[in-house]
Parts: sequence; structure tokens; C-alpha cells
Amino acid sequence: MSIPWHKRARRRLRSAAIGFLARALSRLPLGWALALGALCGRLAYRFGGETRRQMLSHLARAFPEKPLQEHEAIARASLVHLAQLALEVIAVRAYDARLEEYVTFAGAGERLLAEAMARGRGLVFVTGHVGNWELLARRIGRTGVPNAVIARRSADERVNALMERFRAEGGVATLWREDPATARALIRNFRAGKLLGILVDQDTRVQGVFVPFFGRLAFTPRAAADLALRFGAPVVVGTCHRAGDRPGHVLELTEVGYDPDPADPEAEVQRITLECTRILEDAIRAHPAEWVWMHDRWKTRPGGENTPQAIAVPKTREMTGV
Repeated sequence: MSIPWHKRARRRLRSAAIGFLARALSRLPLGWALALGALCGRLAYRFGGETRRQMLSHLARAFPEKPLQEHEAIARASLVHLAQLALEVIAVRAYDARLEEYVTFAGAGERLLAEAMARGRGLVFVTGHVGNWELLARRIGRTGVPNAVIARRSADERVNALMERFRAEGGVATLWREDPATARALIRNFRAGKLLGILVDQDTRVQGVFVPFFGRLAFTPRAAADLALRFGAPVVVGTCHRAGDRPGHVLELTEVGYDPDPADPEAEVQRITLECTRILEDAIRAHPAEWVWMHDRWKTRPGGENTPQAIAVPKTREMTGV
């Protein structure tokens, strides 16, 4: 069924507007970008009634002990943070030369990363929509670690192209989840000993397992655990949060140990996914304004009719030319 002409025209206009705004805002100094982001976030909270209601509903589930006023404050701050995040990505050229100062590792995080990569099995790098996940990936790339991320295409190809270019300029390859070639790219990634970034904090149509998230079962992607067990790669959970006392972000890395030859692989997948989710939840609890509260994390329920499908990763022996 063809798309009506007026919808196609509207999409083209929207895409052109996004491109124009991205080019114009990319020239902003960092301070101006953050100030504009803060203004846009406050306006979004005031006038985005549906988004505001979704966020407050999800915050009430996650923090039933907190009063409404605190939910409102978190939701408002979250939209400010997300708008600033977008402007940080767009205006990256203003501070990219000093990215190592703007995005820093906490404690021995950079050494942990180097030691995990030195094992030569690749690395499953698990993260979520906490802090600025795009700058997290860019900062990992700045260390010289070869890496790629799995991402979902948006409905706007211009946005996809912008994000793919942003990542590539930062040394991060993009593997689109919907691309049939991604399955083989995953094999090549681990055989080359590279890092693969996977976000596991959203309820999406991929294969998953139910693990607790803020005290309630949430359908969680299982790919990180499956890939770790298949390739013997270390699992590291990385989270990001704003520095607080200065502009910028702090990265915290935690390795998740696992049994590489479990008697019950399915139980080990469950345990790895649970531990990764627990670390992400702890980060969100510590910095609740830096998560995407408009997302319905508990949408899929156990025993429901939803049957998500994952990318089918072919067996290594089935591949040629890899």
C-alpha cells in the first residue's frame, strides 16, 4: 500500500527541517547548546501533556514511596537532561577536541576496559538510556578500542544518517537491528576481538527474558547474555551520568562475571540479564533525572500474546567469506 502524497510531503518537510536545524545548531558553543537544551526541556514539560502524563505514571510505578511533587521534579529534570543530551550530540564539534576532559572514567574504569579487551575474545558492552549514551560510546571509541553498537532505525532516514555519521566520526560503527546483514556482522565483530555495545533497558520486539526492574518484572533483551556465552566474551556494564559539579559526564564500568560453560545455559542467560539490569537500575536510582521515563518499561507482561523475534545469528560454520 502506497503512502499518501500528503504524508510523504510532510515527512520530506520534517526531514528537511531536521537537517537544517542540525546544521544550524551544530555551530553553537557548548554553553549555549546546554542553555538552549535546558529551555527546550522546560518547555517540553510544560506543553507536552501526554509525555508528562506518561512520565509521571511510570515514575509512580518505580518510586511509589516518593510524593507527586518529587515525581514532577524528576520528570521535568529528565526532559531538560534529554534536550541537553540532543544538543550535546549536535554541537559536539565545539568540544570534541577535549572530549577526554568532558567525559571521564570513574576510578579504574579505563583500565578495566583495557584488561577486558586484552583477553582477545571481544567484549559485550551493556548499557542503557542513562546519561548521554551516545557520548559514552564516543568516549569508548576515543580510547582506541574498536567498537560497534546495535541500534534501531528511526522512521526518518535523515536522522538515521545523522546518527550513523556522528558515531562513525567518533570511531563507532552502527549495526542496524533491522538489517539482515547485521547477524553476520556480529560474528565478524567478535572474531576480530572488537567491542559490541548493546542497550538492554527498553521493552522492544527482540527475544528476551523477564527480570525485575524497580520491583516489577520487565521484558528485557537477552542478546548480551546469549552473545557472551556463545563467544566467551567478557561482559561489562557501562553507565553514564552528569558530573554535577561541572559540565560533562562520568562513566562507570562494572564487569559481570559468568559461567562460560554452564550446566543450564538458559538459567545463566537469566542470571546475566538480571545482573546487568540490576546495575542499570542502581545507576537510574542514583540519577533518576537521567533516564527516559516516557518509555513504558513494563509494557509486555508475562504470559501475554506478544511474541518478539530476534535477529537470527547464523552458526559460524554456516558462514563464508567472514
